[in-house]
Amino acid sequence: MTKTIAALLISACFAAGASAAETDKETKEDIARHRAMAAAHENAAKCRESGKSEEICLKELQAACKGLAIGKFCGMKHEH
Repeated sequence: MTKTIAALLISACFAAGASAAETDKETKEDIARHRAMAAAHENAAKCRESGKSEEICLKELQAACKGLAIGKFCGMKHEH
């Protein structure tokens, strides 16, 4: 009986390890998305600094964020 319990505990530990690996992968993907969004917003700021209009810079931001974030403002919207 104790061998069965031990086997179940070992199996549970391996299962938890596999789950943690998926969590690590998901965490790394989330970090990459945040960095990509940050880069897109940094480029939008540089676009505005260059003297381009808000309309042009927003279009560039939207293109950079397509499929990356929710909404047309790359996951962020601020007051104008």
